[in-house]
Amino acid sequence: MYKMKKLTWLNRAVALAVVSVVGFAASQSALAGKPPKGFTALFNEKDLSGWWGLKTEDPVKWKALSADKMAEKKAASLKDIAQHWSVDGEELVNDGHGMYLSTLKNYGDFEFLVDYKTVPKADSGIYLRGIPQVQIWDSTEEAKFKIGANKGSGGLWNNSPGTPGKDPLVLADKPFGQWNSFRIIMVGERVSVWLNGKLLVDHARMGNYFNRKGQIPRTGPIQLQTHGGEIRWRNVFIREIGTDEGNEILASKDTAAFKSAFNGKNLKGWAGPTNNYSVANGEIQCLKGKGGTIYFNEELANFSTRMEFKLPPGGNNGLAIRYPGGGDTAYVGMCELQVLDDTAKKYAKLHPAQYHGSAYGMVPAARGFQRPVGEWNFQEVTVEGTTIKVELNGTLILNADLAKVDNPMYDLSKFKGRLRKSGYFGFAGHGDSVSFRNVSIKHLR
Repeated sequence: MYKMKKLTWLNRAVALAVVSVVGFAASQSALAGKPPKGFTALFNEKDLSGWWGLKTEDPVKWKALSADKMAEKKAASLKDIAQHWSVDGEELVNDGHGMYLSTLKNYGDFEFLVDYKTVPKADSGIYLRGIPQVQIWDSTEEAKFKIGANKGSGGLWNNSPGTPGKDPLVLADKPFGQWNSFRIIMVGERVSVWLNGKLLVDHARMGNYFNRKGQIPRTGPIQLQTHGGEIRWRNVFIREIGTDEGNEILASKDTAAFKSAFNGKNLKGWAGPTNNYSVANGEIQCLKGKGGTIYFNEELANFSTRMEFKLPPGGNNGLAIRYPGGGDTAYVGMCELQVLDDTAKKYAKLHPAQYHGSAYGMVPAARGFQRPVGEWNFQEVTVEGTTIKVELNGTLILNADLAKVDNPMYDLSKFKGRLRKSGYFGFAGHGDSVSFRNVSIKHLR
């Protein structure tokens, strides 16, 4: 089942790469194209309906405005947009000044296509969910070579120096006077960018310019930045990515290094109270009213694990990390990572370190990145030394060193196993019918 899902995504990715190249060739013609199948046009080639204006502004702040204040902000922005943006047939045109054209609709996971054409020494970009930015600039401007212009457009400019995605993998800009074509895929914080059919950013985590230690907002607008020179845009298309496809994209990277830990048929290779769990349709499910910790019977030191999980309303379970094979993994193992329906009313007043993804009782995870209850979530956990990272649906929600815990829920001496160097990985059931599938493990040095 897992293998078939991966092949489906990979085949689709190859097909879309071909479409991207063909689409670019077509974009050299005089007429703009129609949206590819599944895509929606964001520009109607008539007026600026569906857009408003923003600058470089933290989406968290403007989203918190009251309805009245938001209406005032949008109305004021449209006056500025009218001064600096125009429609020239199939093209959106900006004079190099003013506010950035921003979609009224906020998007979560998506695939975005756009063509652009600019002028020498211009500098622009594309904001994703309101966060800067996929860079566009003059790759021949020697004055900016020291900050990377010679590497070309398409990098995640505001990522920290040296991090993946900061610089494009190759130089793919076309000469001035020709149209360039972007294809951008974003799932969680993970971004891939193609320019003119060439892969420039490969599944890199996009940093939050406004909060370096925080997460990218779950939803936000697409913004076309204006900065110092005329830029023209056309073929502005978007396709929203659903749960299953999003999970497939996240699972499609580094697949050779991950080995299956669950055969989809039975719990062969697992230990603990396995009778308290059922296996059907490629899923492990904790039996309602049952529980206990089952674990993959291979001792692990440093490792990564991937899985999908599905919560029933109010569901509660956990991931056993470096579990010794007996006892309460939250205290005798390195930790128990919470698997919890954060939206349930009965959990409204929990300690922060009791919500999903948290190292139970020790370190809280960021909230708000679960898919709706009843849908499959994709999670990857990486354990190296005393550090543990949790990525949920493409967003890093926990990055903690358990040797440096601040303000734990209980006296830290209660967590006797938090510095364990090895142990087992498993599921710590608490009586709710939480399901898991596509469980795999990668050994790290």
